Amino acid sequence: MLRETSFRRAGLTHMGRTNIFPSSSHGNSLSDFNDINNNKCLPGQAFSVTAKTNSKQQILPRELIDRYKGGEMHPVSALHQLSQVLQFQLDLKETVTTAGVTGFYFAFCVVIDGVQYKTGMGITKKEARAKAAELALEELVARSENAEIPSEVSAVSLTVRNKDSFIPEVHPGRAVMERKNPLKDEVPSAVRDIFTRLMDSYPEFSACGGTVAAFVMQSPTGCEVIALGTGSSNTKATPAPTGRILHDSHAMVTARRSLMRFLYKNLLLFFSKNPSLEEKSVFQQDQTTKLLSFKNHLTLHLYLSQLPKGAAQIPSQLRLNPLSISAWEVNNQIGLHVVVEGKVFSKFSSSYEQMGSHVVSMSATDKITQWLVLGFQGALLSHFIEPVYVNSIFIGEGGCSDVRGLQMAVSQRVDGVTSTLPLYYYVYRPHISLVTSAVPAGTQPSQKSLSLNWSHGDLTTEVVDALEGKSSEDSPFKSSPALASRLCKAAMLSRFNLVAKEAQREELLAAVTYREAKMMAKPYQEAKSVLKSYLARKGYGQWVEKPPISDQFSIT
Repeated sequence: MLRETSFRRAGLTHMGRTNIFPSSSHGNSLSDFNDINNNKCLPGQAFSVTAKTNSKQQILPRELIDRYKGGEMHPVSALHQLSQVLQFQLDLKETVTTAGVTGFYFAFCVVIDGVQYKTGMGITKKEARAKAAELALEELVARSENAEIPSEVSAVSLTVRNKDSFIPEVHPGRAVMERKNPLKDEVPSAVRDIFTRLMDSYPEFSACGGTVAAFVMQSPTGCEVIALGTGSSNTKATPAPTGRILHDSHAMVTARRSLMRFLYKNLLLFFSKNPSLEEKSVFQQDQTTKLLSFKNHLTLHLYLSQLPKGAAQIPSQLRLNPLSISAWEVNNQIGLHVVVEGKVFSKFSSSYEQMGSHVVSMSATDKITQWLVLGFQGALLSHFIEPVYVNSIFIGEGGCSDVRGLQMAVSQRVDGVTSTLPLYYYVYRPHISLVTSAVPAGTQPSQKSLSLNWSHGDLTTEVVDALEGKSSEDSPFKSSPALASRLCKAAMLSRFNLVAKEAQREELLAAVTYREAKMMAKPYQEAKSVLKSYLARKGYGQWVEKPPISDQFSIT
């Protein structure tokens, strides 16, 4: 009875909603996994696409197809951009090679709104993905060219800036190509349920819920929130070699670090050597590599209650008429941005140059851009799993009127970098759209310095004093008297060591410091270097790195 009461307090009993994961009990931030052998952690579920394809033929945007046929666009990039323009659900699924094929090949197929296209094969996964995209595009183009052209030319017009970018411009009232995506209702509903339960359980912290980010996992039984964060500030503390200070407590960053906790929990399940626990993990073993991936039919989605800070919030005149302003103004607006004590500055701003030695974080928009190339898992988890991408990004309509700024920021700036990235990494282009807000109208963050975090399985939420970078004195969850957050780097390194031990990865346990463990993830670090060099070369600015001292710590 006590256990049920605790779950109700934490908002984890889903009355009237199908729960795709059973509840679990996890405590200390450096040992979230004490209950694994008690069968209390998170299962992965098989997922089958249930969306029905639209029988109406789709007319493809001519400008985009011409660019693809002219060799100006990578087939995977073209397909992802089509998914944004035409509003369809896109997946690239690994599958088995077709009958009669001998030799060592990878195989992928494109799935659009539940319809599977021909299998593409290659000697690398990147080559197989590209071939699958080519085959799907061939069929889509053929169907489009055979379709009857409607009286209105298109539901979407494309403003072409140059051969490396385009801006989709959706016109209200022209719904020829638009179809209803059920996730646009299911994702905000799932986030609203968890957010409401957490706020009801801890009403004293309702004032720190103004800005919300959440990761939602979709399975055959529905959508379930697996990580949630709130917040809008970063720390004023000086970087130190302890790993116990949170430098950035914005909602997007907090939710992402909560997602990482979820991934570590599931890795311990997978490596438990207990078949029943391994089955409950969201991961599966890729037979062709030592890296794990999500089970074939689990998909991940991101909800944001408002547009992230930075280039996503560029002025409307830039989005609507990009040719009317100078190149400097374009770079100044869509270039990299930094956050200093909650204030946003362009890297080209003179005000930023005068900030001196303040603690600086890259803007949330820039971090999302990076994660859509490198994956949301980070360097340490890259030792065990393939890059983790989100299929969709949903923005609460209460926080903005359109998402074209975010589409430009996360797509245009990195268009063309895929061919230079190492194996497993590429520019992932999720579907981005507005949805009903999951945050109750009128929610205002009067306690702007507080940040809340929660991961699936947590009995209690943690509240962080963002300015100090530590748990607040009255947080429902506290890891220790020192108030180090369960999201801090030291906690992540502790989890990393636990997983490395369970996975019998002795070479990883040899790493002495947090930085050393990160740098051992060579493909990830190569992809990161390629991306940052590409952004600088394209004129978007230099990425700001945290002082090295903040990574020079170890766990004894």
